[in-house]
Amino acid sequence: MTGPRHLAGTGAGADTTGSPAASATFIQSRDNAFVKDLRRLAQDSGAYRRQGRVWLEGDHLCRAALERGVRPAIGVYAESAWPAWEHAWGGHAARNVVLADALWADVSGLESPARMGFVVTAPEAPALRAGLPTVVLDRLQDAGNVGSILRSASAFGFRQIAALKGTAGLWSPKVLRAGMGAHFALHLVEGLAAEDIDALAVPLLATSSHGGDLLHRAQLPWPCGWILGHEGQGVSDALQQRATHLIRIAQPGGEESLNVGAAAAICLHASAAHADAAGPG
Repeated sequence: MTGPRHLAGTGAGADTTGSPAASATFIQSRDNAFVKDLRRLAQDSGAYRRQGRVWLEGDHLCRAALERGVRPAIGVYAESAWPAWEHAWGGHAARNVVLADALWADVSGLESPARMGFVVTAPEAPALRAGLPTVVLDRLQDAGNVGSILRSASAFGFRQIAALKGTAGLWSPKVLRAGMGAHFALHLVEGLAAEDIDALAVPLLATSSHGGDLLHRAQLPWPCGWILGHEGQGVSDALQQRATHLIRIAQPGGEESLNVGAAAAICLHASAAHADAAGPG
């Protein structure tokens, strides 16, 4: 193949937003520059920082982004999927690219490739917002844990994530997949130092395996910031010193500690339930 060819839209009418589907550029070569960049976005956890773009693979993530007003820069589809997806999805992006089916297994980070996705512009580095219910991630390194915590944060009314340096990239492919769309409901700030957390201006609660008040007996402030520590080392001394409360979860079964994702869900739910019971004011 000597170069990309353009595929005129074959679907009938407009997509679900009323925008006509754009024509699509067909790519067959794995050495194409766009394919190389897309492969990095799909497989390299730090590529989004270098490229300033994020790869959303699969219709669930793409739909979650659209529902929050995110406009994709590029829609990407497998050749065999394009006729079925074109009508519903082809009008959302300014540009559509169709990849030969043989390229998808090479590009995709999934065991069962989803055959469609969006490339979106990475959000600019935002500042922390004072007064918001916040989850502070202290050097959490497991992408599955980070994504799971983002889902719990969104579910239980925590609107901001403050990630310290050393935490898995919030917009990396594995965190995005584990977050299942929660990213687009949250204000995400990463690359922070311990002293940056002072800007939150809310009471800080630090999880602990061995000390502090039992969660089910504690009076939990709202709004607040929950500090969740490194999987092996726990919360750093610098953040523990900033905490107004140390909280531990009762474990009558005798386990030494909980997975940080599980602990986060328990703690964030407890805060939300306590705030709901307290009512406004």
